[in-house]
Amino acid sequence: MKKTLFTFLALFLAAFTFAQTKGDNVVANSILGDYESVQGKDHFKAHVTQNSNGTFKAQIFWIENDKDENGNKLLDANNPDKSLRNVPVDQIVLFDGLQYDADDKEWNGTKIYDPQRGIRAKLTCQFQPDGKLMLKGSVIGISEKVYWTKIK
Repeated sequence: MKKTLFTFLALFLAAFTFAQTKGDNVVANSILGDYESVQGKDHFKAHVTQNSNGTFKAQIFWIENDKDENGNKLLDANNPDKSLRNVPVDQIVLFDGLQYDADDKEWNGTKIYDPQRGIRAKLTCQFQPDGKLMLKGSVIGISEKVYWTKIK
């Protein structure tokens, strides 16, 4: 009887853990897709994808003003990493390595890049009740929030 009860409890816990993990993955993956936003003077679209290790990456794929006054493609001139200053503005990686934290019900664990200022800030993301994705960047206790609207 004890063995049967133990087996039942073990199977129940395994099924519960699997269901919870599967549920967390569904929530974690809800960040995937295309977004549109405006930050400062930049109106842009970004694509969030999942890396092979389960983390997430966002990369700009369209920006409204992507050319200078001579018609040349703008580059990521403010990037503190000099090797990335030749990246076109419509290909900038905004974050990479973002992870879902099921306990806090948010994505975190990486930094977001602000191409306008050339800085990186600690990143947390959460969906708001209106469906927008709130991205909060923090540097030495100073935070700024940006809202992305999912378009696909």
